[in-house]
Amino acid sequence: MFLCDHSAIEFTPQPGIGAPVWRGHAPSGDDLKDFAAAAHLAGGRLAAIWGSDERQRGGGFRLHCVFGLDRGHAWVSLDLSAAEPVYPDLSGIFPAANRMQRATRDMVGISTDGGDQRPWLRHGAWPADWYPLRHDAVHEAGMGAGFENLPSDYDFVQVGGEGAHEIPVGPIHAGIIEPGHFRFSVVGERVLRLEQRLGYQHKGVERLFIGADLTHGARLVGRVSGDSTCAYAWAYADAVEAACGVEAPPRALLLRALILERERIANHLGDLGALGNDAAFAFGLTQFLRLKEDWLRLNQKVFGHRFMMDRIVPGGVAVDADAAALAAIIEQCGAIGGEVKKLRALYDEHAGLQDRFAITGTIDAALARELSLSGMAARATGILLDGRAHRQGYTPPPPYAALGVRPATDERGDVAARVAVRFDEISESLRLLRVIAVGMPSGATRVEVAPRGGAGGLGVIEGWRGEVLVGVQLDGDGRLARVHPHDPSWQAWPALEHAVMKDIVPDFPLINKSFNLSYSGADL
Repeated sequence: MFLCDHSAIEFTPQPGIGAPVWRGHAPSGDDLKDFAAAAHLAGGRLAAIWGSDERQRGGGFRLHCVFGLDRGHAWVSLDLSAAEPVYPDLSGIFPAANRMQRATRDMVGISTDGGDQRPWLRHGAWPADWYPLRHDAVHEAGMGAGFENLPSDYDFVQVGGEGAHEIPVGPIHAGIIEPGHFRFSVVGERVLRLEQRLGYQHKGVERLFIGADLTHGARLVGRVSGDSTCAYAWAYADAVEAACGVEAPPRALLLRALILERERIANHLGDLGALGNDAAFAFGLTQFLRLKEDWLRLNQKVFGHRFMMDRIVPGGVAVDADAAALAAIIEQCGAIGGEVKKLRALYDEHAGLQDRFAITGTIDAALARELSLSGMAARATGILLDGRAHRQGYTPPPPYAALGVRPATDERGDVAARVAVRFDEISESLRLLRVIAVGMPSGATRVEVAPRGGAGGLGVIEGWRGEVLVGVQLDGDGRLARVHPHDPSWQAWPALEHAVMKDIVPDFPLINKSFNLSYSGADL
């Protein structure tokens, strides 16, 4: 048994050296709901939900739920009939299930028995009875082509009362950012409620995986959300390696960690500059962008790509770093670390910045747990949750198990806390980079991966924003039958809705930037 003695689900450990995953099948929807309730009671979180069409393989439909637990992740599947693919609503247990369930209905056509029935990814681009991820979802003019793109109304929650009014923002914004609609209910400038409407970035990426080979899948997954390309590539590689019974060599694992930590630092540098700019401190923006540019240029020099796309692949890595490159990385860590330390002192002592950062956009640990939040935003509420670090009952996967990662936390839960966690994570990642570069072993950087028909795997990686998951299922020929990439923004977008409550509308850009969530990663 896994988690609780009364569970009707039997679990087996996923093979491989990635993050610990246990797989199980729920005999019924009630058993799935019981397990979800037990996971919630044990302090677990909902990590992902997606669906698949199994009719071509002689089944019906299948629901996949991943729960984050102390020991790792439980991947629970539930078989549904082809005629009536319905399962119990889980959003009453885990609120994060709401949008995932709605997206699963829009894409695969499997529905919840109750709960929120509004569309999520489907706007007006395709009919309500057409599901893009079903095997028979074809159209004579091409996949999804030929449908009239109709305007779609959305049933936003109404807030009434004397003096209350709505401010619609987006989906087209003044800056060059991704599209998203934000509906503020306010009294004066005070925010009573924020409701988001996303899905405008939908690009059919999950359909593009179907029938692709493993190499093409690796390239595609790295483009789900460009600022997390390395995290997605590693999670996909872990999933494929688990499915195919392959382990990446030790040198490759350390190179992956080196690449991932450089991605983490690059994003934190950019965000710290943008946060200063949103609080009218343009000097911070110019200085942090200068540091980020230097950082990205060394990426280009060492790895041949500023954002290191396509460098992490199934079986290992597609690039190596010689002694001179590792020495350059060590030298840059010292230089960047010194400059970031000076800028942190400036941020901490700047009264104007601290006045804008402190007690703005606050969420607490209880809410973070209720929303299944992970990553930097969760750690800024005091939650010690980091897939790279040891905790009670959990041993991180290699190479992090031997690196002794020290997670950065802050209990305040406001913009100031999220800024502080970013500074601390830069410092820790710089330390990790030096340790990795100094101790890099010799050896192979890649092994061959032979596809194993019908196999599946789940990869979980601690990206800079939080927990990135990729679920992979191969068909009988060893090609990709279903791939679901899951961004931590799924859980963090609702947290942003709560963070702005009782703050004023002009603080929203600052609060939003303190999370810096992905539209593309959640729209798929």
